[in-house]
Amino acid sequence: MLRIASALTLSLLALSVAGCSTAGGDNCIPSGPASSAVKVEGEFGAAPALTIDGNLTATTTERSVVIAGTGEAAADGDSVKMNYTLYNGTTGEEIEKSEYTEGSELSYPIDTAATSFAGLSKALACTTVGTRIVAVIPNAEGFGDQAAQAGLGPEDTLVFVIDVTGIGAEPLAEATGEPVAPLEGFPDVTFTDGNPTVTIPEGAVPTEYAISTLIQGAGDVVAEGATVVVNYEGVNWNTGAVFDSSFDRGSPATFSTAEVIAGFRDALVGQKIGSRVVVIIPSDLGYGDAGSGELIKGGDTILFVVDILGVQ
Repeated sequence: MLRIASALTLSLLALSVAGCSTAGGDNCIPSGPASSAVKVEGEFGAAPALTIDGNLTATTTERSVVIAGTGEAAADGDSVKMNYTLYNGTTGEEIEKSEYTEGSELSYPIDTAATSFAGLSKALACTTVGTRIVAVIPNAEGFGDQAAQAGLGPEDTLVFVIDVTGIGAEPLAEATGEPVAPLEGFPDVTFTDGNPTVTIPEGAVPTEYAISTLIQGAGDVVAEGATVVVNYEGVNWNTGAVFDSSFDRGSPATFSTAEVIAGFRDALVGQKIGSRVVVIIPSDLGYGDAGSGELIKGGDTILFVVDILGVQ
């Protein structure tokens, strides 16, 4: 991922937003002298051309609407799909931009209960699908103490041009779709009150990667690098011990497919939302010769039962 996009994805936003009566209009977050000074050319959905008049400064986030959309309005808790171009408003230099191709949009969750990167939350809340906005964000409502890690000075102002292309669907509560008979050689998986029980079959420990679909979902396909919402249970095939389970915790997990072991990533990418899969992961695609913690020794084969609930 792009360095700013990676930081944004790991940040959850904050700030209660009041007075959002006209979605896509300036009364959600009013425009100001800084956001009004940014001149934007180009069509929605294509990389914009910017002219920044002078060294921009702002004490709070300012938001101007360049192109007003008429789609659904984003709200707290939504995952907004967007293309963006990011400039340093202090130096006028372009920092980075998204690819502006279908399917490559950054998905960003609006969370008004969080406390970091408040400016982006203020700019996105109330914005309608199809709208292009300019957001001028002071560092205090941007990266703050993390500015240097993003290659920015402590007083640098951010300028985002954002095209809101969609709002992601709410995650499913459980796997939903067509049941599929498990493949031969896979463990027996039963569910009681929403929690799985995995029975490891007798015989040699498998040493090859394999995956079996138990429920075939009908949702969107999980892309490489996507941020997924899943419920899972991890079992050590060698010992039968459960080493991790979001089912037991009672709350789905959210993470990027780029942040997990290779075997888990391969079990998710290309699958449809709503699917339930069982994946056998040998050590070379799992935790290798080092193992992980007390429950996974070096060389152990592991397996996961995974409900793929959504993509953010």
